[in-house]
Amino acid sequence: MTHLRRWFVPALLVAALISGPARAELNIIIDKGNAQPMPIAVSPLSGSVPEETQLGSDIAGVVAADLERSGLFKPIDRKAFIQSPDSLQQNVRFADWKLINAQALVSGKVEKQPDGRARVEFRLWDVYAEQQMVGRAYTAAPAGWRAIAHKIADDIYQRLTGEDGYFSTRIIYVAESGPQQKRVKRLAIMDQDGENHKFLTDGADLVLTPRFSPVQQEITYMSYYNNQPRVYVYHLDSGRRELLGDFPGMTFAPRFSPDGNRVVMSLAENGVTNIYEMDLRTRKMTRLTNDPYIDTSPCYSPDGSKITFNSDRGGTQQLYVMNADGSDQHRISFGNGRYATPVWSPRGDLIAFTKFDASAFYIGVMRPDGTGERLLSQGFLVEAPTWAPNGRVLAYWKQNPTDSKGHGGATKLYSIDLTGYNERQVVTPGDASDPAWSPLIP
Repeated sequence: MTHLRRWFVPALLVAALISGPARAELNIIIDKGNAQPMPIAVSPLSGSVPEETQLGSDIAGVVAADLERSGLFKPIDRKAFIQSPDSLQQNVRFADWKLINAQALVSGKVEKQPDGRARVEFRLWDVYAEQQMVGRAYTAAPAGWRAIAHKIADDIYQRLTGEDGYFSTRIIYVAESGPQQKRVKRLAIMDQDGENHKFLTDGADLVLTPRFSPVQQEITYMSYYNNQPRVYVYHLDSGRRELLGDFPGMTFAPRFSPDGNRVVMSLAENGVTNIYEMDLRTRKMTRLTNDPYIDTSPCYSPDGSKITFNSDRGGTQQLYVMNADGSDQHRISFGNGRYATPVWSPRGDLIAFTKFDASAFYIGVMRPDGTGERLLSQGFLVEAPTWAPNGRVLAYWKQNPTDSKGHGGATKLYSIDLTGYNERQVVTPGDASDPAWSPLIP
């Protein structure tokens, strides 16, 4: 898995392993639907002074919220805790945690360093085996405390599920406002839990379909300037915007290759849409499809060797896969209805898509060979799936129908895991569409 090179908030994270037994048998199997969430106690982290105590409580709250949203964990109400955070630093009274049916326990402490940074230590315990499973410490500037909390949640998720976490990530999306006939669309970014929200553009120009680079603090997005589509690269660390090019006929922003050196895009000319690849270092364009149909929405496989896209060459909009050089183009979707916006999982095992069938829209997944199709979410309009970096969770947007007077039609972001049982709204200040999930932030 590739990573972003630099964290966006002004924080420096330093991790260290804490000595102690690192393995126990407690774990969660996450490849089965409707799993019973694991009861877990996330104790407030202790501190020596009120400032440390408050920070420890805030961090524990974010950790518990992250784990709860995954659908795999059920944090126990703090009011049920018998042992105090301070006494946990002396010894763990496992019998007290068994009484409230906790299977796992998180404890820790916060210490302010002479340089003003905070050192945050946590330990994960298997309550019934009475063993420590993992322990780490992170150090960050005060502004980075939420980043620490997400890192801790990632560590816990990874240890208990065997999968990489996805909490140290961000989501970029299109913020929408105004009447349906004259929407203002701005680029916005936030942490995956909706915090640290920030608008990146002012709404003067319409923006669409942002895409994250897998290796850098960059995104591509499409913006209309004088009614002409332009593609920009936005550098998140500096706020600098760079014009990638004017592309008449483009309807979606390009997607990056896994190494970040190329982008793949679809361009329309004389009623025909084909797929092209651009080398970002030389700006050279290479045509990958050449047919009299509409080929669009291309997306690389995680190893960069293949591209999935949708095309109407078979009479209806369906999903296809080809080699990255354009060879071996073949159809993979054969179910009822029309398929669009395919996105390859970071794990390489699935392709997510939007489907329209029998007057309803769906978000679904299938294997790269077209087998194993599963529909995860349904609605009046659901569209634009994007993968969390661990390949276990999808985000997308939903639009509600309007009434006879044109009222309604709100668009909101949602996430769902691969079981299809844990759909959650991702809260945004207003209407939202076209989400794109960042890689895991190291």
